[in-house]
Amino acid sequence: MDNREEVREFLTSRRAKITPEQAGLPSGTRRRVPGLRRSEVAALADVSVEYYSKLERGQLAGVSPAVLEAVARALQLDDAERAHLLNLARAADGSDVLIRPKRRRTKAQWAPHRSLQWMLDAITAGPALVRNGRMDVLAVNPLARAFYDDLYAAPGNYLNLARFQFLDPAARRFYPDWERFADMCVQILRTEAGRNPHDKDLHDLVGELSTRSEEFRTRWGAHNVRHHGAGTKRFHHHTVGELTLAYEDLELTAEPGLTLTVYTAEPGSPSEEGLRLLASWAATQEPQQIPAAPATPPSPGQG
Repeated sequence: MDNREEVREFLTSRRAKITPEQAGLPSGTRRRVPGLRRSEVAALADVSVEYYSKLERGQLAGVSPAVLEAVARALQLDDAERAHLLNLARAADGSDVLIRPKRRRTKAQWAPHRSLQWMLDAITAGPALVRNGRMDVLAVNPLARAFYDDLYAAPGNYLNLARFQFLDPAARRFYPDWERFADMCVQILRTEAGRNPHDKDLHDLVGELSTRSEEFRTRWGAHNVRHHGAGTKRFHHHTVGELTLAYEDLELTAEPGLTLTVYTAEPGSPSEEGLRLLASWAATQEPQQIPAAPATPPSPGQG
């Protein structure tokens, strides 16, 4: 796969983030660009300037793991960035064809097996959902259906959290920390693009969001990546108000590429009471009052 532009922009952006002081080097004078010079990264990675310049031109095919690790150390990459660099190198080699998980089915083809839905339904104290790396919501428990009712109600987002984040005005209310959520959303998509570079649906989604949202386009150009594992988030639900929830992300071994996310509230907190109120509200709604999932977007050539 020819991913040289992606490699070039990622390495250039990481080099620009490291100051000489952070790298233990004298700052010097007459620096025309932010961050480290190529020669400084080359010295820190113990490779020639010519060789590192070749890497930064996007030529990662055939590069040894030892050199990649040395470059990762020189650029002070975190775990997510290091994994992204290795994924880019595998894609450049074509070896990702050998190591990728089984081909992910499209959203229209995927349905949770019965035991997975039973598990989701057994989680009653907090919203629980299954999503893929493109941020498609694939399965939910009843509380998550009520929690994300803005997502279900919005026409044209096809139950995709990234479309909701950047294209739906309701997201600005639902996410009080909208800027932080937007950063995280794009970082997850960028990580998925490195891990699964042949995903046409992801390419189409990125193209759509880049065309329709300048805020997405700017963040996508930053080439930031992240592992989204655990933390705390604030939400504002139109029925129960503000909720501060902890979340845990769990990779599904039986479904490569899919993530189970469970939200919980601190025991005894106002947010725990808010989730109870939300569950009570959801139980009083007629089935037609909680919006149904919209249809899957058509593939090119299908309308």
